[in-house]
Amino acid sequence: MFNEVLEQIKKHETIIIHRHERPDGDCIGCQMGLKYFLQHHFPEKHIYAPGDDVPPFLRFNGLSDDTPDGAYQNALVFVIDTSTKARICDKRFDKGDYLVKIDHHDDSENFGDFEYVDPTAPACSQIITTMLNSWGLEIPQKAAVALYTALVTDTGRFRFRGVDKRTFEAASILVSTGIDIVDIYAKIELKELNTYRLKAYLFKHMKSTPNGVMYMYFTNKICKKFQISKEDAAALVSEMSTIKGYPVWIAFTDYPDNIRVRLRSRYIPINEIGKMYRGGGHLQAAGATVYNKKEIKQLLLEADKLVAEYKKSHPEVQ
Repeated sequence: MFNEVLEQIKKHETIIIHRHERPDGDCIGCQMGLKYFLQHHFPEKHIYAPGDDVPPFLRFNGLSDDTPDGAYQNALVFVIDTSTKARICDKRFDKGDYLVKIDHHDDSENFGDFEYVDPTAPACSQIITTMLNSWGLEIPQKAAVALYTALVTDTGRFRFRGVDKRTFEAASILVSTGIDIVDIYAKIELKELNTYRLKAYLFKHMKSTPNGVMYMYFTNKICKKFQISKEDAAALVSEMSTIKGYPVWIAFTDYPDNIRVRLRSRYIPINEIGKMYRGGGHLQAAGATVYNKKEIKQLLLEADKLVAEYKKSHPEVQ
């Protein structure tokens, strides 16, 4: 199945690897891991990884490349870990000669000359690692570090739904290269003191809806007060994940032109609400974008209604 991708790699002199906007550990790890793998085995080729800013805690895996327009002529283009064209970070993805799409989202659109989408995979890194391993080529440690970072961040350290035998097989392939997983965990888990101060603020000020949605709105004022980045603030959504009786939790975060939303849940499919508000994603982990407090209120009403309906048919859900 993946041999066609390898043949396209061998055929093209320039390879450009795209990922989604607002990058997380999975898309950065897959993008950089694939880049390092290709550079190792095909040093004569031109390999680019374009994109916007990389979050600070992921920069040890590498930064995005400046990619000239001319590089797209006759290029092989990858789009990884990205469900829709609208979410692709660099809109030049369709300027190449051949497009390969590899993804794992539930609401993935059809685009690309070669497409491989597996919504049962809890991380795109699992697919990429399996693909590279199927070619019988060594995965260099630099690539393995990036791919392992992707795997553990998108699976919640192997805790999220969808983790199965294949996930641990992919982890085994990467660990067998000799990477230092203790060092990887230290780099992705160490946080500034202000993050913990904001976490304390979250626990004191988070709000809830009548039927079981826990949420927090990280305004510009709050982020400035605690001197913390918007991404680090939004990442605290996971701190609300183990509150009994609240199977949906949401973080709203101010950005210059909009309010970004992270939706998470236990059991309850939440991605349809993301789609209603310019987003989407996985069944229990999705994103959205709203533009004012009125839309925040509407989204919360939709989420609360969803929880009420789900609890009615699943009374065991906490």
